Parts: sequence; C-alpha cells; structure tokens
Amino acid sequence: MAEQSRAIVEVVEYDPDWPLAFSTIRDRVWPSVHDVAVCVEHVGSTSVPGLAAKPMIDIDVVIESRANMNKAIDRLSAIGYMHRGDLGVADREAFRPPPNPPRHHLYVCVANSIALRNHLSLRDYLRNNSAEARAYAALKRALAARFPNDIDAYARAKTDFIVESLAHVGWSAKDLDAIRQVNIA
Repeated sequence: MAEQSRAIVEVVEYDPDWPLAFSTIRDRVWPSVHDVAVCVEHVGSTSVPGLAAKPMIDIDVVIESRANMNKAIDRLSAIGYMHRGDLGVADREAFRPPPNPPRHHLYVCVANSIALRNHLSLRDYLRNNSAEARAYAALKRALAARFPNDIDAYARAKTDFIVESLAHVGWSAKDLDAIRQVNIA
C-alpha cells in the first residue's frame, strides 16, 4: 500500500466519456473471461452520471463462485493483467492493468461477496439519489484537497459516508462493520 500512498489524489468533474472508456475495457476483457465470469460491471464514482471522481475507471469482473477464481486470474494474466492478490479483501482479487489506456482498476469479485455488494449498492444508491451524489462529490473534493498525496488517507476518510449510504439501503450492522474494518469502501 505504500506505493498507493504516494499517488496524487485528483478529483475532476464528471466526464461523459467515462462510460465509453468502461465499454472499451469491458470489450477487451470479456472475451478472455466470458466462460468463467457472469458479467463485467462499471463501479466506482466514474459509473455515476454527473459525479466528480478520480479519473480512473473501476471495474469488477463478477464470477459465480470462488471455484472460478484461478481460471479468471489465469485468463486476465494472459492478456497482460498482473495479479496483485486480494489486498486484504475476501472474495476480491486485484489486478494491475496493462499500460494501454484507458486508465483503470480491475477486480475479480465473487457474486454476492461483500466487496461486490458494496460496489454495486453504493453505485446504485448514488445513481438514484442526486442530493447524496452531490454531497459525496463535495466530500471527495474536500478530501482530495486535504490529502493530495495520500490516497490511503483519502479512501479511509470516505468510509463514514459510504457506510451511512449503505445503511440507507438496508445493509446489516454486521456487514457495515465489515466495510469499516477492511476499508473496501
């Protein structure tokens, strides 16, 4: 994580080309995983129309069960993705993408895992609640100004907002505590 801590935190206004960037990456990835994955999801702030975000597309390749994880890892490695491990998050494997654009983070998540449910629940909540999306954008801008050189502190500082958002959509106290503890928000 020390490598991530040195990353510059930049939050920019929504770019209407982000969905196209996601489609470009999905179209590159899907042929390699189509027989082991259920779908490829655009998640994170770039997946919420109008939301300010770091200009990095977040993508979850969803597999039905953990039994498919090694195949997914092998397939993605064959097209240039470097497996980074779970980074402390159960049922989610992280990858460093090949250098060709668009810039993105890619994860393989087990269906119904807390990591995937977090990504999808937050995305859908913000898509359906424009006032909350505006509040989240304001928080992200403030945190980027406060932690311009510390992506880990920036991410940790968003956790309370994310946990509150997930509580609004009915997440259990146990699942909310899991989000807080592993900081997968």
